[in-house]
Amino acid sequence: MLERARIAIFGASGYTGAELLRLLADHPRAEIRALTAERQAGKSIGEVFPHLATYALPDLVKIADVDLSAIDVVFCCLPHATTQEIIKDLPRGPKVVDLSADFRLRDPALYERYYGHAHHALEAQADAVYGLSEHYRQAIEQTWLVANPGCYTTASELPLIPLLKSNAINPDAIIIDAKSGVSGAGRDAKVGSLFTEVSEGIHPYGVATHRHGPEIEQCLTDFAGRSIEVIFTPHLVPMSRGILATIYVRNAPNFDAEAIHARLAEAYADEAFVNVMPFKSLPATRHVRGSNLCLIGVHPSRVAGQTIIVSAIDNLVKGAAGQAIQNMNIQNGFAEHLGLTQQPLFP
Repeated sequence: MLERARIAIFGASGYTGAELLRLLADHPRAEIRALTAERQAGKSIGEVFPHLATYALPDLVKIADVDLSAIDVVFCCLPHATTQEIIKDLPRGPKVVDLSADFRLRDPALYERYYGHAHHALEAQADAVYGLSEHYRQAIEQTWLVANPGCYTTASELPLIPLLKSNAINPDAIIIDAKSGVSGAGRDAKVGSLFTEVSEGIHPYGVATHRHGPEIEQCLTDFAGRSIEVIFTPHLVPMSRGILATIYVRNAPNFDAEAIHARLAEAYADEAFVNVMPFKSLPATRHVRGSNLCLIGVHPSRVAGQTIIVSAIDNLVKGAAGQAIQNMNIQNGFAEHLGLTQQPLFP
C-alpha cells in the first residue's frame, strides 16, 4: 500500500480540476506533483484560480512534460475524445481516474452512436471499471482505470440500484426528471452557457438523446438482472452548482412508499456519503453544496401505487471531483473518506 499518492491532474484549469485541488489540499495522503493545461502552460495555479493561490502547487505544464515515472495516480479532467488518445499511450504504472465520458460505456458501438466517433482505446476500455463508488468497490480496488460516472447518472443511479436489486419497483416504469447547474457544461465559453442564455429561466436539453441516458441504463441493468430502459430528461437551471433528480417509480406488489424508503435507508445505513432523509423529507441542492454527499428523499405520490424519489448532489463534487477522490482512495487502499470530510456550504 502507498504511504502517499503522488498525483498528476491532466486538465487542471477546468472546474473539476479546481475542485480536485480544493479537496486534495486536505487529503493527508495525497501529494500533487504535476498539473497540466495545454493553453495555460507556464502559468501558476494562482493566475488561473486566484482562490487557490495560497496553496503550494506546481506550475501548469503540458502533458508531454510530465514525468510519469514519478506519478502514482493520474486524474484525467480532459474533454471527451481527448482522454482516450492520452490514456492509450500512457505507460502502465500510474492508476488512472478518468472524469470524461470516454470509458463509461462498455459497448464501443454504443459509444460511437452517442459520441459521434469510434473509440480509439479499446484495450484500455476492456480494463475500465465504472466508478460509482458505493456499488462497484470490489472491482474498483482491482483496476488501474476507473471511469468516473457522470453527474446526472450518479444522482439517478444511487436511489434506484437498491430498489431494483430488491425488486421493490417496476423496472419498466422509471422516469427521471433532472436539473443541473451551469458548471456541468464545463469552463469553456459556449453560447448556451452565457449569462443571458441561462439566467431567469429553465430549459430542457438533450431530450431523448442525452449521453447520460445509456450510461444510466447500463448501470441499472448491472443490478436489475435484466435490460433496463428509462425516460430521462435533463434541464439547465440558472445556478452554478448542483443536480436535483426527481424520479418517478411504480411500486412493485407489496411495496408502498414507506417500504421503499425503508429499503433505501437500510441499503445506505453504513455509507458515509449517501444519506436517506426521514420519510417525506426532501433535499435541495443547497443542502449538499461543496460536499461529497448525496441526499435522498422519498415521498408518496398522490397516484396510488407510485412513489416520488428526489436526490441531490453537487455536480462538481459527488458528481465529479469528490467521487474521483473517493475512487482513488478505494484503488489505493486509503480510508474512503480521506479528503472528503468537508461539510456543505449553507446558505
